[in-house]
Amino acid sequence: MKAIKKLITIDKETLGGTPVFYKTRVPVETLFWHLEDGISLDEFLDDFPSVSKEQAVAVLKLAEKIIVSENLQKIYETAA
Repeated sequence: MKAIKKLITIDKETLGGTPVFYKTRVPVETLFWHLEDGISLDEFLDDFPSVSKEQAVAVLKLAEKIIVSENLQKIYETAA
C-alpha cells in the first residue's frame, strides 16, 4: 500500500485544508458520499477523472485498515 502522503494531501491552501486525493482538488469524502448514495466506484471515477482507480482503491483499503485496526478502540474512545 502506498504511503498516506502519496494518497491524500492536506494543505490549507487547497480547499481550506480539506483532505483531497494526491495531486487533485477532489475531496476524499466525495468518494465516500458517492458510495453511500449507491453510486459505483466506476461512476465516481467517471465523474472525477483526475482520480485514478488505484488511488480510490488504496484510500478504501486505508479506511478498512483503520476500521479493523486493533487501535480502533483508542480512536473510538478519543472521539467520544
